[in-house]
Amino acid sequence: MTATVDWLRDTTPGLLVLCGLAIAVLLFAIIKIKLEPFIALLLTGLGLALAAGLPVSQIVGTAIKAGDSLLETGFGGILGHIAVIIGLGTVLGAILEQSGGADVLTGKLLKLFGEKGAPMAMGLLGLIFGIPVFFDIGIFVLAPLIYVAAKRGGRSLVLYAMPMLAGLSMTHAFLPPHPGPVALGGLLGVSLGWLILMGFVCGIPGFIAAGLVWGSYIGKRIIVEVPDEFLVRADGSRTDGEESGKPGEGPGTATDPATTTVATKPPSAGLIGAIIAIPLVLILGATFGTQLLAKDSRLLQVLTFLGTPAVALLIAVLIAFYVLGIRRGSSVQQLSTLTAESLRPVGMLLLVVGAGAFFGKVISATGIGTALAETMSDAGLPVIVLAYIISCGLRVAQGSATVAIVTTGGIVAPLVAGNDYSQMSIALIAMAIAAGSIILSHVNDGGFWIIAKYFNLTVKQTLQTWTVLETILSVVSFAVAAVLFAFVS
Repeated sequence: MTATVDWLRDTTPGLLVLCGLAIAVLLFAIIKIKLEPFIALLLTGLGLALAAGLPVSQIVGTAIKAGDSLLETGFGGILGHIAVIIGLGTVLGAILEQSGGADVLTGKLLKLFGEKGAPMAMGLLGLIFGIPVFFDIGIFVLAPLIYVAAKRGGRSLVLYAMPMLAGLSMTHAFLPPHPGPVALGGLLGVSLGWLILMGFVCGIPGFIAAGLVWGSYIGKRIIVEVPDEFLVRADGSRTDGEESGKPGEGPGTATDPATTTVATKPPSAGLIGAIIAIPLVLILGATFGTQLLAKDSRLLQVLTFLGTPAVALLIAVLIAFYVLGIRRGSSVQQLSTLTAESLRPVGMLLLVVGAGAFFGKVISATGIGTALAETMSDAGLPVIVLAYIISCGLRVAQGSATVAIVTTGGIVAPLVAGNDYSQMSIALIAMAIAAGSIILSHVNDGGFWIIAKYFNLTVKQTLQTWTVLETILSVVSFAVAAVLFAFVS
């Protein structure tokens, strides 16, 4: 018995077995037992730490001092990096949503692209509006606009929905301030500026292949009509301009009028686009300034301060509060209520990310990362390929992209830290993890069922459309990341 324990704790094969068993237990707890991922990650991390023989003082600290423990540094390190960013990003998305910005962008894009180009317009709408808005919120907000476009165009709902979904999925997986990319920035030690750059570089080809090419192909072959009840808004009017006596029916239900900040005259598309662009421009300004300006430059200090993600998002939120709220008749109290409502779902998300980071800290402390690096080196497997494969496996097994990202990030982080990779190379590894986290969405993914419901799809049709779309987006984006990594590393 003692020999077996020593083998598990002190040898490369033993440590790899421990890691594999820990991940298997994690997946079993989430998939079979239906345990909340936050609890499952916490229990598995503690169990792995004890099984690997780490001292209790290292795992949880002492009764007097616990600040240096894996538990607190694992949670605190990542949450200190992402909590403010995710919170501000959520608030920014909420004010943009309630202002009517989605309707404005839709009208502008449809006018620009015309009837035949409506699917592409829907794709760009998802891409633009998906930057500040969470994936599921984006579906809730944009779905009624898709219904109207499909009804007016007289073609399959699939043709209009797939490009929009590809845009939302691409931004959610690859771009800050969404939780996955932000978490990877903290776990792998890469700036959000590089993540934004590589997110666009790797994600746009995937969006084109999955949303525009595949969406156009499958949208002509799977015909789904828009049911009349899908066109009903919460105010009792239909989104096609007709009246209805049945308010609030169907997935087309709009947001609660009591919390909306939409004024009589909607905001301009240029204003909405500018607000979305503000944090991106500021963050990229700091990133490029670091590369081009002297370290003691006053301009660099200004760019660094304004381009700090939390500061950049705070500036965008304050501007949005004024131009989309106060100036359009909303009170500070209404904006505070909107902020509080939008932040409610964020708590559990942060706990999952924090627990995942703790799990990764334990993996690093046990030496499994070093053992994995040695095995990978012997097998000749590039770190970016390993990262993608692990992320894909976790995604397919348990369905959550966030769990797949934070778990894979924790496993891969020691491999990245042990090599002299540039920020661009690390950002590409992060893109590989993000790409793996969205592959093959199926029945264990909550998003799968949201899409089936909101776009009138059967399970078979959802597999034929959405599941394939996510896989194409994943594979193409990873391919771009892998090719670039081969050149720059």
